[in-house]
Amino acid sequence: MKTDNATRLGAFLTAGLLALTSCSSGDSTTAGSGGCETATSKLNLAFVYAATDQNPFQEMALGAKAAADADGNVKLNEVAPTSVDGPKAVALFQAASKTATDGIAYQTVTPDLFVRPLNEATSDKTPVIAVDAAPPAGTSVKTYIGNSNTALGVLLGEAFVKQNPPASGEVVLGNDIPSLPLLVQRLDGVQSVIKSKLPGMKVSGPFDAKSQPTENYNAWKSLSQAHPEAAAFIGVGGQDGVSLPLIKKQTGRTFLAGSADLPPEAVAAVQSGSVFALSSPEHWMKGYVALHLLIQSKRTCTPVPEGWWNSGNLLVDKSNVESIAKRQASPESRTAYFQAEIAKQLANPPIKPLSEAN
Repeated sequence: MKTDNATRLGAFLTAGLLALTSCSSGDSTTAGSGGCETATSKLNLAFVYAATDQNPFQEMALGAKAAADADGNVKLNEVAPTSVDGPKAVALFQAASKTATDGIAYQTVTPDLFVRPLNEATSDKTPVIAVDAAPPAGTSVKTYIGNSNTALGVLLGEAFVKQNPPASGEVVLGNDIPSLPLLVQRLDGVQSVIKSKLPGMKVSGPFDAKSQPTENYNAWKSLSQAHPEAAAFIGVGGQDGVSLPLIKKQTGRTFLAGSADLPPEAVAAVQSGSVFALSSPEHWMKGYVALHLLIQSKRTCTPVPEGWWNSGNLLVDKSNVESIAKRQASPESRTAYFQAEIAKQLANPPIKPLSEAN
């Protein structure tokens, strides 16, 4: 039996079909002929993501599951390596594409490895949506669900400036995956604010801060030792907000720490004041919207809307951290919190050309 939240989200899904369909293009012969053969059938869908052991990826998977639950007639295959492993994720995607014939949403931190499997899936007429990272060049994937990472970095940079750091001090920047363009975009946003508003500040890095928990901690520990007078350390990946407050506690130092994403430990660090802010890419929304679009396409026999769907950002600081901590408490609390944002985005789809994704 569905929960009340799932029922309400199902209503939002139905209400959003007309708006979303208007964003679609292409032939709708089946629907237009008076019926859609997949309108009520069991759908076989998949969400393939980068790893099960890190919060950002977990959030997207929770959103995808919520969308499947809202429809109520979806067989969803959620699959990922236990830790970041690009080739293994590719193999899981290829396996999933054999059974998820109604559509696949995928999220990866190694997009270039997916060119061939994406082309194989789309050549088989399987709808595919990219989540979190834009589809790589050389593929025919036309739909991308993700936040503006440049804007996310600007949010974090502005929050840093509000802490009144020493104008001539040093800030150390870290990048968990230097090869991933979206993290570079986040850091570009941070640095643009510092350059504009704190032109006398010394910016060191960005340095490779690693993405796996232990490696991330060790990287930041080494950076803190190498920069003993730094006034601030800022990362833009999911693990930085966990490692940096732990290092502050262990060393007794009083530097400013900021990060992105919402691991529970990082949210608690904002509550305690050991992290000044987290810039959230609102990963849950990405997973939800991607699965919703695949579902509505099959329910109405219309194409998936093409382009970049900007799913939004949120700055989490002392002004709102208590409400966000409550939101993050459970899958059900996330679903309840996001209902208003789901309704807003379905009513006015925030779609731009793929070329404008940043």
